[in-house]
Amino acid sequence: MMNENHSDDQYGRARVQDSDELKAYYKELENLGAGALWTVANDIEPWEPRANSVPMLWKYDDLRELVLKSSELVTPEQAGRRVVYLVNDKRKDVAAAVGWLYTGIQVTRPGEFTSAHRHRASALRFIMEGEKGYTVVDGNKIMLEVNDFVITPNSTWHEHGVEEGGKTCIWQDGLDIPLVNALEANDYAVLDGKQDLVAPLNYSPITYGCAGLIPADKTWDKPYSPLFKYSWSKVYPALLEAQKVNESNPFDGIFMKYSNPLTGGHVMQTMGASMQLLPPGFKGKAHKHTGSFVYQCAKGKGYSIINGQRFDWKERDIFCIPSWAWHEHHNLSETEDACLFAFNDLPVIEGLGLYQERELMENNGNQLITK
Repeated sequence: MMNENHSDDQYGRARVQDSDELKAYYKELENLGAGALWTVANDIEPWEPRANSVPMLWKYDDLRELVLKSSELVTPEQAGRRVVYLVNDKRKDVAAAVGWLYTGIQVTRPGEFTSAHRHRASALRFIMEGEKGYTVVDGNKIMLEVNDFVITPNSTWHEHGVEEGGKTCIWQDGLDIPLVNALEANDYAVLDGKQDLVAPLNYSPITYGCAGLIPADKTWDKPYSPLFKYSWSKVYPALLEAQKVNESNPFDGIFMKYSNPLTGGHVMQTMGASMQLLPPGFKGKAHKHTGSFVYQCAKGKGYSIINGQRFDWKERDIFCIPSWAWHEHHNLSETEDACLFAFNDLPVIEGLGLYQERELMENNGNQLITK
């Protein structure tokens, strides 16, 4: 039976008391680029998962004017990508929003576009506002609408823009840059000119985004989804249909994962994403699990309690939940549903066998607000 006593003052944990002789010994080891494990063991092997990040909320109303101002101060050509990035108070050294995930808010005006580029890091977008925005992924041009979810996987050539006659587009970027940099495996390349289009407009979502149907006469050998855009016009009705025949998950409401239509797995190798619908009056119970999450409210208003702290959100606000943080979601409306988009590092966590979860059993499954 596992010992639930998490005191370090017990057999099996490092309990060595310092002495002058030991200190001299440690110095000798340090001079040789070595150390005694017992001096760091309790810190690097915590009793439970330990997050370096803190919960945070970024209010869109506070950021929007500054995001738009960036489009007056620098051009896409000057900046490469014109983005205001969101950084966790405890992860500034790696420019991460939470854990090893990066996020930012990008703005593009009508007639503007970014140069085609690629990087070893994977990327995704969630469209926040605007009209006639587009992305080109490996020669596939795709038009974008509000609340669409878009992927630009590891090492694919991609560029973004807004057609003449459109409206300024703003979207959330999500990347695994901190993770890939931590693994010392990132790179970056710029294409000389724009990509040649290799398929008809919207080929990917039209070909692979149909209801339960995939091409029987085509081969896809990439490790990521062939569906580069998941349309809100299909996602939201699917949530409403699922709600008719499914009980709400006590933690997450009607909870759906964006998936690779060929495998049913995550959309990319290092980042997954989800959309959840919180029915009117939904009051979620609390749980915690490994894996870092960045959320954006796509519809409605509500609040989340994260490690005893309440964060109120409404449409377009972004917040993060660190790994192993207690969290619960509540819909503030008794008449309208609320929808939360999220992206995460679950493909990595699950692929390495590191996923674990725990439900809050006290207080009927709800946290006490402590701060």
